Amino acid sequence: MITTAPACSVEGGRPFAALPEESGRPLAALPEEGGRLFAALPARDAAAMARLRARLAEQAQHEGILDVAYRTLDTPVGSLLLAATAQGLVRVAFDVQGHDAALRQLAGQVSPRVLLAPRRLDEVSRQLEEYFAGRRTRFEVPLDWRLSKGFRLGVLRHLRDIGYGRTESYAEVAVAAGSPRAVRAVGTACATNPLPVVVPCHRVVRSDGSAGGYAGGADAKRALLALESPAWHRKPGRLGGDPVE
Repeated sequence: MITTAPACSVEGGRPFAALPEESGRPLAALPEEGGRLFAALPARDAAAMARLRARLAEQAQHEGILDVAYRTLDTPVGSLLLAATAQGLVRVAFDVQGHDAALRQLAGQVSPRVLLAPRRLDEVSRQLEEYFAGRRTRFEVPLDWRLSKGFRLGVLRHLRDIGYGRTESYAEVAVAAGSPRAVRAVGTACATNPLPVVVPCHRVVRSDGSAGGYAGGADAKRALLALESPAWHRKPGRLGGDPVE
């Protein structure tokens, strides 16, 4: 029987999702039987540990206590952390943003019951692989928007309307979001987007057509723009007023 304690905790700035020998104590949501199995395992039996992680994730899902599942995915723009609740994809984080920091954010703002459970992320992983292979131009996965609110949420919802291979300036997005003077706020919304790539803040560029800043780094933004339009460019924005970055 799985307890109601967190399925994953964050301690000392480092998550420990299923490695009790690293944390110094049993995993919080580990069944008693699983605890005995872990104690009997050789410390370096990686394959057995992987099987037990999968078993733990399945049982947590069955018991309804897997609040946030996560995995990582290697991509042309680096390793992405993917996390999902039962409602949908809730977080995408670049390696340069700090995967551990993203997990701490999820533990603090969504639920401390966070577990390495790749199966829940199978579909979004497949769609991301298709996107980076040039076979997908739109993501069709449910999203959990709870980490964004107010004007920022309105901006992020609009970003999904900027089609593959197209761009808009920060000022154009501000107009579309209903606040033409809120150009800096648009920049902040893009910079704090919890779902980059899937919610395409990389398609928001400066009015002169240059890429501008990006949470995943300037190289990642240019790579995404080039993937979608190998000769990407846009004429200087008619509206001007980009945020200072």
